[in-house]
Amino acid sequence: MDEDEFDAFYNASYRRVCAQVYAMIGDSDEAAECVQEAFARAWAHRRKLSSVDYPEAWVRTTAYRLAVGRWRRKKYAGRAADRAVGVRMEMPAVDETHVALVAALKKLPEAQRQAIVLHHIADLPVHQVAAEVGAPTGTIKARLARGRATLAELLAEETPGAVWKEA
Repeated sequence: MDEDEFDAFYNASYRRVCAQVYAMIGDSDEAAECVQEAFARAWAHRRKLSSVDYPEAWVRTTAYRLAVGRWRRKKYAGRAADRAVGVRMEMPAVDETHVALVAALKKLPEAQRQAIVLHHIADLPVHQVAAEVGAPTGTIKARLARGRATLAELLAEETPGAVWKEA
């Protein structure tokens, strides 16, 4: 993958991957930082990345693993956040249903949340979600079914009377 191809890949997928990682972890600033780091690693491994079937999946998985690693370090280290990060910027809420959806996604178990985001937000087929997560297709289908049921309950509790479109 040469420089122009990588630039095109970055421009085509950065925002989408940020949105997907944000939906998985629930923190837009952290998602943006992890996706930037994932793209920096992708640049360093661009020769290997050009042979991968789904380079966007590689970047998304790398960003998600970076986010999980950061979360673990913060949780178990018991120290203050990195000073280099600076003041946390708050993004204005898009709308009530978006906020409710992200809040409900945060309450799902990690495996269900990841399956829901990859299938419904990243629009990946079940077999590709299974390959990316490293779980059997049946397991992904079960996670999706349980996750959707739990999401429906959570969203009904948080926004009674709101109309939610079924996927």
